[in-house]
Amino acid sequence: MKLLRYGEPGQERPGLLDKDGTLRDLSSLVDDIAGAALGDAELTRIRDCNPQDLPAVPGNPRLGPCVGRVGKFICIGLNYVDHCEETGQAVPPEPVIFMKATSAICGPDDGILTPRGSEKLDWEVELGVVIGREAKYVSEQEAEDYIAGYCVVHDVSEREFQLERGGQWDKGKGCDTFGPIGPWLVTRDEVPNPLELGIWLEVNDKRYQDSSTSNMVFNPRQLVAYLSQFMSLQPGDIISTGTPPGVGLALKPPVYLKPGDRVRLGVDGLGEQNQTVLPPSR
Repeated sequence: MKLLRYGEPGQERPGLLDKDGTLRDLSSLVDDIAGAALGDAELTRIRDCNPQDLPAVPGNPRLGPCVGRVGKFICIGLNYVDHCEETGQAVPPEPVIFMKATSAICGPDDGILTPRGSEKLDWEVELGVVIGREAKYVSEQEAEDYIAGYCVVHDVSEREFQLERGGQWDKGKGCDTFGPIGPWLVTRDEVPNPLELGIWLEVNDKRYQDSSTSNMVFNPRQLVAYLSQFMSLQPGDIISTGTPPGVGLALKPPVYLKPGDRVRLGVDGLGEQNQTVLPPSR
């Protein structure tokens, strides 16, 4: 299933994209694509309904973040072998973990707001893993049972804030609009192998990132199991699994985003995002 949320910011309603590409309202079944609605029992209940019995949503409403009430936005650094190579860093022996502020979350086609003082605004397309039920000290073998599904994540980054402002990557990762997710949450039954997905990103129609999730160092099951040893994972938590090569920072010379730039990105089977870079707010 392709689950989504539509409507104005803060007023999103739950929806489903049927096989014909029609957006259907899910409000009669769940109040949001969040929390308990991401568990296997609720997903099965939604899956068993007849989409034709659900109201079609007219027009082309804004798509919001595909998951609501996200508790933790956990990111993995240096998780593609070829990205480690382009940055000149060794492949890490264990996952590199940092957090992205949940206030950074926005819709897949919302604008990227340039932070005040930003000079090194960069892009990172990533595969997102959405947790479906509480995970605590789970094994790699059982980790998949805790995954509700997958989505596209844009881990927008400000490199000066991240790398030149006294440490802690979080500084350059959590600005408002730095976490577009969606357009859809694709349930795990429709993603039989998350390690064979094309993943790409373009800026102003030029492709900079073009890789495959097969190049991950640590796969989604390993990441769920690993993270659950250090913190409990709750339904709706998102794990952003790292980016492939082609980020602006690593180009020679570096290329950074500026107001007016258009960014398009996607992951095979999970949809695509389209964003315009906006100037700083006054």
